[in-house]
Amino acid sequence: MNAINHAATALLISRRWPDLPLLPILLCVQLVECLWVVFNLLGVEVTYTASEVHAINDIHLAHMPYSHSLAASLVLAGIVWWLVARVFRRPAWGLGLGLAVAVLSHIVLDLLTHVPDIALAPGVDAWKLGSGLYGIPLIALLVETLYGVWCWRIFRGSKALLTVILLFNLAALSFYVPQIPGPEMWLAGHPKVFAAIIGLHIVAGWAAIWVFARRQSKAVQ
Repeated sequence: MNAINHAATALLISRRWPDLPLLPILLCVQLVECLWVVFNLLGVEVTYTASEVHAINDIHLAHMPYSHSLAASLVLAGIVWWLVARVFRRPAWGLGLGLAVAVLSHIVLDLLTHVPDIALAPGVDAWKLGSGLYGIPLIALLVETLYGVWCWRIFRGSKALLTVILLFNLAALSFYVPQIPGPEMWLAGHPKVFAAIIGLHIVAGWAAIWVFARRQSKAVQ
């Protein structure tokens, strides 16, 4: 899922757990993807590209059991919950649960969009999960954009925040529509460059949601 829409999930979490600061929510909804970026850059996980890249379905997430498996996500959510409850001594069934849900939201959304490339657990590669939506990229982009707008609506966000979400999705159009040329064509044979770009996209999504959601909160105050 487009990084901005993962980041928009923080708006849902913030609405449900209003005592949680927005920044740690943003970090948690993309924690899985941050691990994916690091593991790909280190060569621990493997991504490869088709000989020509025209759309997202030309990028193949071949091996990512440590960042994107169901078991790994559950363990990561458990660690976040434990840190909040035990180390930071905050309410485990309030703030800790909210951040654990934020962590798990990432794998849930990826299951709804990815081709079957999500393993059950590290070392269990025989059966992989995913809806296959990325096999039809334009429909995937439409669904993702609608999800981001839905998050904004539940949050009751400002028009500026909605504009940011829509613009981020629109900026990815060439990556979802093979007929539209874009910078993705330069990614063929460079999966680590792709991972680095995703890392930058995550940071940009964090910044956009944080700035415009906080600006709205200050206006309400």
